[in-house]
Amino acid sequence: MAKKVAVIGAGVSGISSIKCCVDEDLEPTCFERSDDIGGLWKFTESSKDGMTRVYKSLVTNVCKEMSCYSDFPFHEDYPNFMNQEKFWDYLQEFAEHFDLLKYIQFKTTVCSITKRPDFSETGQWDVVTETEGKQNRAVFDAVMVCTGHFLNPHLPLEAFPGIHKFKGQILHSQEYKIPEGFQGKRILVIGLGNTGGDIAVELSRTAAQVLLSTRTGTWVLGRSADWGYPFNMMVIRRYYSFIAQVLPSRFLNWIQERKLNKRFNHEDYGLSITKGKTAKFIVNDELPNCILCGTITMKTSVMEFTETSAVFEDGTVEENIDVVIFTTGYTFSFPFFEEPLKSLCTKKIFLYKHVFPLNLERATLAIIGLLSLKGSILSATELQARWATRVFKGLCKLPPSQKLMMEATEKEQLIKRGVIKDTNKDKLDYIAYMDDIAACIGTKPSIPLLFLKDPRLAWEVFFGPCTPYQYRLVGPGKWDGARNAILTQWDRTLKPLKTRIVPDSSKPASMSHYLKAWGAPVLLASLLLICKSSLFLKLVRDKLQNRMSPYLVSLWRG
Repeated sequence: MAKKVAVIGAGVSGISSIKCCVDEDLEPTCFERSDDIGGLWKFTESSKDGMTRVYKSLVTNVCKEMSCYSDFPFHEDYPNFMNQEKFWDYLQEFAEHFDLLKYIQFKTTVCSITKRPDFSETGQWDVVTETEGKQNRAVFDAVMVCTGHFLNPHLPLEAFPGIHKFKGQILHSQEYKIPEGFQGKRILVIGLGNTGGDIAVELSRTAAQVLLSTRTGTWVLGRSADWGYPFNMMVIRRYYSFIAQVLPSRFLNWIQERKLNKRFNHEDYGLSITKGKTAKFIVNDELPNCILCGTITMKTSVMEFTETSAVFEDGTVEENIDVVIFTTGYTFSFPFFEEPLKSLCTKKIFLYKHVFPLNLERATLAIIGLLSLKGSILSATELQARWATRVFKGLCKLPPSQKLMMEATEKEQLIKRGVIKDTNKDKLDYIAYMDDIAACIGTKPSIPLLFLKDPRLAWEVFFGPCTPYQYRLVGPGKWDGARNAILTQWDRTLKPLKTRIVPDSSKPASMSHYLKAWGAPVLLASLLLICKSSLFLKLVRDKLQNRMSPYLVSLWRG
C-alpha cells in the first residue's frame, strides 16, 4: 500500500511536493486554504483573507531559466523576467501538465497536526482540517509543510516612538496592491529590501515625494548583466563557485564592490552599507534613476514620529507626511503544531539541512521552503521535496536524530555565548546548497566524468549557468530531456528578445570557435576538479592570502 502524505499549501513548493510524491509512488493529499493554487503569486485586489499576496506590478528577480521546475522549462516565448500574471500561468501549466489539481482540497484549513500515540514505531500523524465549517480527521504516514516564509506581517511599531501620535495612514506592504489612492501624497517607506525598493519606485511615479528609510543600506543589482544577458545566468556558475573556494573572500568582495560601484557610486546615492552591518543585496533596475531624478529621497533610520512628521537619526525632519508604509518583512510560524515542535521548527539551526526537524524519532515531517538562498527558491524547494519523498520511502537515510540534536544544541549555546557567529539568517550559497541536497539524493552531476563522456555538455554544466536541469542528468528522477534543455537554454533566453531581426547582424561564433579558445582552460579545470581536495584548496587559499599586497588589503578596508 502506498504511503499517504499530507502536503500543507499549494503554492510554488506545494505543487512541486505533490508531483514529487506522485513520482515516488506516494499518495499525496494537499490542503490549500484559498480557492486556487499559486500561494502568494495568485494576485487578489485585497488582503482581507489574511493571506500574503504579491502586488500587481511585481516582476520576478530570477530569470526563467534559473527559476523553473527542473523537468518543465518555460516556453521559449516567455520573457526572461515576468510579471505576476505570467508567472502564475506557468504554475498553472505545470499543475495541469502533470495532472496535480486532483490531489488538492481547496478552501481547507489545517487545524492541527499531531503525532499519533505509536509515532515512535509508525511515524504517523493525525491531521485535522476544516472545510466550510466541517472538521475532518485523517491519518498520514508523512507530512510536508509548504507554507513558506511570508505568513505574518512583521510590523514593529513599538520600535518607533511617537508612531501612535501620527495622524496619517499606516500600513504594511502586505496591504499594498496598486498605486491608485496614493497620488500627490508625501510617502515614507520604511525598509529597503526588494519589496521596499519596488514599492518606492512605483509610488514615485504618482506621489508628490517618496522618502525611503534604511538602517543598513544595500547593494543594488540590475536584472541584466554585461551585454544585456540575465544577471543570474551570468554569475551563478560552477566555475565561479570553484574560484570562490580558492581565492580569499575579502579579495572577491573587493572585486564585487568595485564592479557594483562602477555602475553608480552607492555612497553618493545614500545606499552604501552602514559600517558594522552585514552586506545585503536587492534587485532593482530603476531605484538609482529615481534617486538621480529626485523622485525618491534616501533617508536614515526614523528616530521618532510626531503627528505629521518624521525625525531621522541624522537630525533631519520631514514634514507633512501623509502615508507610512512598513516594508519590514514577515515572521513565520506553525500554528497547527504542538509544543515543543512548534517552536523548534522556527529555529533553522534545528532543521537538518533546513528540511527535517531534529527532535523526531522518525523522519516523517519535512519543512519545505523555509530558507534564504542566493538564487531560485523554486528550484531549491523542488530539490528539497525530491529528497524528502525519498527519505519517506526509506531510500535515503538521515544521521541519527539524537546525534544531530546534540550537535545543534551545542552550536546554539556557542552562538548565545558569542563564541561563533549565527549564520542561520544569512543567505545560503545557491550551488553549494543545491549540490549538498543533490548529493543526498544521488543526483549531483560529476563534472570530471561528464568531461570524459560528453565534453559539450560538461562545458555548459561547468562554465555555463547552473540551471535546475543539471539535477535531472543522473540518478533518481533522471529526465531524458535534461541534456537538451541545458544545450538549448540560451535559445530560450534569446527567443523573446528576437522580435526585430536585423538581416546584417553578425552571426555568433560557432561552438568550435569557443572550444578552440577555451579548450585549455576546460582541460585545466577538469584536472583541478579531479585533483581537488580540501587540503589542496586550503594550501592554495593560504598561499594567495599571504601574497596579497598590503595596498590591496588597504583598498578593501577603505
